[in-house]
Amino acid sequence: MVKIEREENQRKGRFAIYDEGKFAGEMTYTWAGTTKFIIDHTGIEEAFGGKGYGKMLVMKAVEFAREKGVKILPLCPFAKAEFDKNSSIADVRF
Repeated sequence: MVKIEREENQRKGRFAIYDEGKFAGEMTYTWAGTTKFIIDHTGIEEAFGGKGYGKMLVMKAVEFAREKGVKILPLCPFAKAEFDKNSSIADVRF
């Protein structure tokens, strides 16, 4: 079972993904004011590569942004590439 959890500590946060309870990767972000956050890093553990977990993390961030009515600035190369490929998430891109 795959589970994604969001953790936040003041201005910084992350979405962490777990596979059968084992840490599989994370996407970190930093709030830039109250209306947007910057995705600055996405990393998947080598043992869990190729399973689409990075994309799942980006989509979870998009879901969160839509719920909160905020925008995402994808500075992380992986997240930026996902936004560039998927026009259905352009509504939350800053």
